[in-house]
Amino acid sequence: GACNAGCIPDDEKGYELDVFCVPKHYEEDLDRVIIPHGLIMDRTERLARDIVRDMGTHHIVALCVLKGGYKFFADLLDYIKALNQNSDKSVPLTVDFIRLKSYCNDQSTNSVKVIGGDELSTLTGKNVLIVEDIVETGKTMETLLSLLSEYKPKMVKVVSLLVKRTPRSSGYRPDYIGFEVPDSFLVGYALDYNEYFRDLSHICILTEGAKEKYKV
Repeated sequence: GACNAGCIPDDEKGYELDVFCVPKHYEEDLDRVIIPHGLIMDRTERLARDIVRDMGTHHIVALCVLKGGYKFFADLLDYIKALNQNSDKSVPLTVDFIRLKSYCNDQSTNSVKVIGGDELSTLTGKNVLIVEDIVETGKTMETLLSLLSEYKPKMVKVVSLLVKRTPRSSGYRPDYIGFEVPDSFLVGYALDYNEYFRDLSHICILTEGAKEKYKV
């Protein structure tokens, strides 16, 4: 398909590491910077505006999908708060956190278990915004959405900072997408690899060697 707004093409050259500040301990591990931190923030500011425009008539419950989503979640909420403070109409905003555990049984059907979160029944009648860092196959999100629908929220929207273009995709698309990215191994900003790279501000492509180095 066409690579449209917020889309990073497969042949994106990105930026050499020395164009930006990258922690010294990761210099050998990264191929290049693909989305610099400033660009993430600028795009997030716009996502916040679009979300408030579409959802801002009614109490929003922002549901953060841990662990990855926390950085994007915090930044997105800061922008939503700024809009709330500086416009004539504002909307109550509450937050909750869930962790999703996906595991396969021998029929390899995807089961997803939601861990934590206040009782999901509190979402009944609310506008729910699910905040995710990356959607790869989309199967986890589809399962979560069908689970949430049992609690009859008024509206559910999903925002994901990144969506991977991958043949493994179920075809699911979030309502709001920060960037559509190539099917490469990405780390940084919100994306970790075995807990490493959370301390890297930019989204980068991992080298082959680093996959081995940080393997558990």
